[in-house]
Amino acid sequence: MGVITGLETQKRNKKRVNVYIDGEFTLSVSIEEAARLHKGQALSDEDIGALQALDASQRAVDAAARLLSLRPRSVFEVRQNLTRKGIAAPVISEAIERLTTMGYLDDRAFAEFWVKERNASKPISARALRYELRQKGVARAIIDDVLDAQDESEIAVEAARKHLRRVRGLKRSEARQKLTAQLARRGFSASSARDAIRQVFEEVDADEEPFFREDSESEGADNDWNDEV
Repeated sequence: MGVITGLETQKRNKKRVNVYIDGEFTLSVSIEEAARLHKGQALSDEDIGALQALDASQRAVDAAARLLSLRPRSVFEVRQNLTRKGIAAPVISEAIERLTTMGYLDDRAFAEFWVKERNASKPISARALRYELRQKGVARAIIDDVLDAQDESEIAVEAARKHLRRVRGLKRSEARQKLTAQLARRGFSASSARDAIRQVFEEVDADEEPFFREDSESEGADNDWNDEV
């Protein structure tokens, strides 16, 4: 049992209020929760415990919200981050439930965001995407559903296009080798790489300005993709 003797807005965070009980600082609460309190109000031990639990949950939600403001995260990522901050597991679970209910946490939406961003900035194969999403704790069923909509061949072509400027001026055979290695590192199969490289080569060959340096040895060899890719 105790009596509130002071309510003081924090200097560094105007949205939080320090609560003093019987002349001593006891806890802090959000400004919304503080609006329900007043000086002289008697609080039981259960009341104080409930306020502390509510405050711990709100702090966890706030920490997760700051993390989510940078980019979408999976539930697993948020749980890991809050755990590293030393927040108790039950408090984390409550915060995650609140954020999920409010729509801030959604593993399917996260997976769709991750795939879209990856394809836009650094396209990789579905196999590589699957691995990354599993590392982020996304359920297999969600991954399967999201990746089913991906066109692997088109993504491989886009990956080849993004790397194409780096091989400009090389011999055709050298360019093919470098592109093949690049696509392999990004998880694309040999057949996907072969088809993608063939397509981007056809695109640059359609331009009037020569893209590759003359390579007499490779002339006519481009038809034998099975041996060279």
